[in-house]
Amino acid sequence: MGRMQDQTPNRITFSLDATDGKARTGVISTPRGDIRTPAFMPVGTAATVKAMMPESVAATGADILLGNTYHLMLRPTAERIDRLGGLHKFMNWDKPILTDSGGFQVMSLAGLRKLTEKGVTFKSHIDGSKHELTPERSMEIQRLLGSDIVMCFDECPALPADRDRIADSMRLSMRWAARSKEAFGDRPDHALFGIMQGGLERDFREESAEALKEIGFDGYAVGGLAVGEGQAAMFDCLDFAPGFLPKDKPRYLMGVGKPDDIVGAVKRGIDMMDCVLPSRSGRTGQVFTRHGVLNIKNARHQDDPRPLDENCTCPACRNYSRAYLHHVFRAQEMISGMLLTWHNLHYFQEIMQGMRDAIATQSFAEWEAAFHAGRARGDIDPL
Repeated sequence: MGRMQDQTPNRITFSLDATDGKARTGVISTPRGDIRTPAFMPVGTAATVKAMMPESVAATGADILLGNTYHLMLRPTAERIDRLGGLHKFMNWDKPILTDSGGFQVMSLAGLRKLTEKGVTFKSHIDGSKHELTPERSMEIQRLLGSDIVMCFDECPALPADRDRIADSMRLSMRWAARSKEAFGDRPDHALFGIMQGGLERDFREESAEALKEIGFDGYAVGGLAVGEGQAAMFDCLDFAPGFLPKDKPRYLMGVGKPDDIVGAVKRGIDMMDCVLPSRSGRTGQVFTRHGVLNIKNARHQDDPRPLDENCTCPACRNYSRAYLHHVFRAQEMISGMLLTWHNLHYFQEIMQGMRDAIATQSFAEWEAAFHAGRARGDIDPL
């Protein structure tokens, strides 16, 4: 199909290059560089992707990172990062950065928070100090950080939840979305994404999408999934939810996920994802490969001279054996987390490139079948 160009006056634009079924490939163009979609965003919670140098993250193929408003507002504070030149300079990352609004982390504090129409007051998990986060304050923090893509402040209930709780939460998030848009203001070269809520309920998802479209955003996220509902329920929701959002804007599924989740989400029309899984798993010895998941601490790897994946070109696979990686993990050497995280992030980016190529050549179904067949043949460890 021909390229569909978003005509927004904001300099961050989305070009849709091709579709294959519901799967889409395109480019989000920003002053700091292009983001190829579908895109996976490594998570740099505290201004670092754990166990990785910024140039190493870029070498895996990542076009964009995610930073965390909640954690950065507490330490080292957004004001300090602003004084030091902004988040890009602070963490030595010159490509785009998306920052989440802090809503999900604050909602996870449970007994440490109080929710009102105005926003949320909470106690820091670090030192117990009291803070207030509102749509206006979230926009201010993300402005101070200098993030390229800013997320609206929202409320995200854990699933399962009853319909009344989901409805109240979704409608509060829509009111906060309008306040976020007002507080964001006119910021050329930066984008603001709205967040659809509504649990697993089709009517609430549609209501949320209509409210967001009326406000108007540069992109739209599907929030409130991957919060305990399970993959089947998530996919059921994704069968309809992305279709309520504008076709000419990027669609971001927050907090997802495992390789199977990512492929299933792209199949259903998602353009962007993020998850701590590849980096967190790397630090705990869980390795993702095209043949399945292996646990490097298992004894069967201690005499194995093979790489993690014979077809992988990451430094861990090019230069080290499973036996060595088993040894340094068991010895608690820092290089273990570095190499395994690099491999996992490299593998996730390979998945994204594979899907982009397949969509562009109208062969996504064949690529997906090969992806699942390779993992089913597998080199899978008990975890």
